[in-house]
Amino acid sequence: MISAHERWLARRYLRPGRAERFIFLVGLVSLLAVALGVAALIAVMSVMNGFRAELFERMQGLNGHAVAQGYGGRIDDWRAVLALVRSTPGVVRATPLVEQPLMVSGRGRVEGALVRGMTLPDIRANPVVAANVKMGSLESLADDAPVVAIGLRLAEALGVTVGDTVALVAPAGEVTPMGVVPRIVSYRVGAVFEVGIYDFDKAFVLMPLAQAQTLLGLGEAVGMIEITTRDPDRVDRILAPLATRLAPVARLVDWRQMNSALFEALVIERTVMFWVLSIIILVAVFNILSSLIMLVRAKTRDIAILRTMGASRGSILRVFMGLGTFIGLLGVLLGLVLGFLVLAFRQPIVVGLSRLAGIELWDPSIRYLTELPARTDPIEVGAIVALALGLSFLATLYPAWKAASTDPVAVLRHD
Repeated sequence: MISAHERWLARRYLRPGRAERFIFLVGLVSLLAVALGVAALIAVMSVMNGFRAELFERMQGLNGHAVAQGYGGRIDDWRAVLALVRSTPGVVRATPLVEQPLMVSGRGRVEGALVRGMTLPDIRANPVVAANVKMGSLESLADDAPVVAIGLRLAEALGVTVGDTVALVAPAGEVTPMGVVPRIVSYRVGAVFEVGIYDFDKAFVLMPLAQAQTLLGLGEAVGMIEITTRDPDRVDRILAPLATRLAPVARLVDWRQMNSALFEALVIERTVMFWVLSIIILVAVFNILSSLIMLVRAKTRDIAILRTMGASRGSILRVFMGLGTFIGLLGVLLGLVLGFLVLAFRQPIVVGLSRLAGIELWDPSIRYLTELPARTDPIEVGAIVALALGLSFLATLYPAWKAASTDPVAVLRHD
């Protein structure tokens, strides 16, 4: 433990004399560098965590943790399959649905769309959709009424809003002497939603299951059954018994298979960003090392006098180790404040920088999500703090050892 007079000496050396102003400046730069490194690590890692979590939650909110896909795009006896899935231990929800990419037109514009048919209770109970309705109401959808809900970006691309009419073009239409004529069915827009994933908001058209079955000519069949489990990380083990039983009528595909490339890329990017940004802290630590070396050289005579007055090598060692560690600690505290401030105002910062630069820095068509997310992991923050403090402490060892090794006789003889 550092004693009271050792703490006093460390504080005294923090205040620059005339000859040590440059050393003080280097120490201040070191402190700011540690702060920026810690702030950058906390902000970037929190954004990466938030991006993965938000993307996962919203994608799984619409697609579940797995789907049982019928061979040929249809499951005829789907009610029996649905009962079998729901009875599987670990399955918390199973939803029959129909999904088909089609063309949608409105106000003279044509866009690609992903039409999804679900039962009305499932549509209204889906938190990702129900909690993000921007216009209209899901209550307007009915099995016997041609009403649909569409994504906000799709509505903007078509130039339609609630109450307008859109037309869906189904390729499986009537057979005529001239060939197959696509079926074109008009629907009224009853609700507009925004789930926050650009690709979904640009493509999704939700409608009651009965309406989708009629549009696609499936009769009473469905295309797949969406499955949500208790633990998405154990989805393969939970559904392993079910895969064998469903093999004659459907095959199971879990979220890892559907989005494996995306989530693996996120893990790799997160790891690389951590180590790259850690270099900032490492550079700051070298600044602490250099400033302490210069301080030891400037204070050589003072150290020699202290040694002749009875100060031990251990005392001198603790003074300079405490000094360097204190600089690192101040930098870490300042970095924590800066990091959490950046996270708190991250969206206004992105908007402000976009306006200043005149470009869209967070383009949702590229970034998937419409807003910059963040989710801070306390364990990860603790690891960043420990890394910065540990490196700062290591940077003090050589200068402190050099100071403690000062020979007072040799120094004062040449003075």
